[in-house]
Amino acid sequence: MKISVAMCTFNGATYLGEQLLSIAGQQRPPDEVVICDDNSTDATIEIATNFARSIAFPVNVHINEQNLGSTKNFERAISLCTGDVIVLADQDDVWLPEKLARIEECFLNEPDAGLVFSDAEVVDDRLRPLGYRLWESVGFNSAQRRLVRSGRVLDVLLPGWTVTGATMAFRARFKDLVLDIPTDLPLIHDGWIALLIASVASVSFIEEPLIKYRQHVHQQIGAKENTIDAQVHGGLAGAREAMQRTNSYDDMIRIGTRAHQRLAERRDIYESDAALTRLAGRIMHLSTRARLPEQTLRRFGCVVRELLTGRYHLYARGFFSAAKDLMRKDAATPIQRT
Repeated sequence: MKISVAMCTFNGATYLGEQLLSIAGQQRPPDEVVICDDNSTDATIEIATNFARSIAFPVNVHINEQNLGSTKNFERAISLCTGDVIVLADQDDVWLPEKLARIEECFLNEPDAGLVFSDAEVVDDRLRPLGYRLWESVGFNSAQRRLVRSGRVLDVLLPGWTVTGATMAFRARFKDLVLDIPTDLPLIHDGWIALLIASVASVSFIEEPLIKYRQHVHQQIGAKENTIDAQVHGGLAGAREAMQRTNSYDDMIRIGTRAHQRLAERRDIYESDAALTRLAGRIMHLSTRARLPEQTLRRFGCVVRELLTGRYHLYARGFFSAAKDLMRKDAATPIQRT
């Protein structure tokens, strides 16, 4: 099994050296590292180039002629990887030494797994633990993990914020499914990749943290603690808003519709009939809930009819979700995982 690391950089000189050293120190070294730099103006390119010259395994540094943005930069890095497994890497984290070995072990033991992701220890800019893990922050709790194990992966991943790219690895044979990555949806590259691969292959997760997920004021997206005590960790809420946001029904309908379109386009290559059926049903359910009438009696009739279809139990939390819809003052209120 050949493992490629796809890393994107942009003005990351402050932390990039530590991340590269942690990749160099892996118990199971990568077979190649592909670094795509998004036209940095600091010392990032110099650090990456010097690393490439000093290390035994191949490191290919590509510099974009113009800034592509993180999603398209990751798209380019993924497209340039030649390995059997592609492991995504941010520029500012630190990998634990066993990360690649654990990922390889997981793929070898689970040949049907198309995607693997792990938990992460959330740390500050100086790598000091903040007292919580990434899965706590994104709400990937025991109930969500049970859904994944039972095969209801799409129900967990459709909102788009469960799998963090910095912890993700996937089999390269799915590159043609996930590329190109849309930039006009309310999710970024990691959510799109996870959703598409989960539609055609099994997903596995590693419960232990395999990276130190660094929080600092300059990052694009991070993870804040999912409690009121998060305020003590330094005013990071603004920069981390995307990770904690709630996707509206209309957002999830847009995501699901685009995923359905991509799966239909590639159905001759990837077995996606079951996922297409499930996505279509979930989109219909979300559309119904997004457009519930304001008038109580009319809403009651719509909720009962939706209950009779069985979709509340297939795509939400059954009677509990139906009751919430009946009690909501605003029928179109965005709710995630309901």
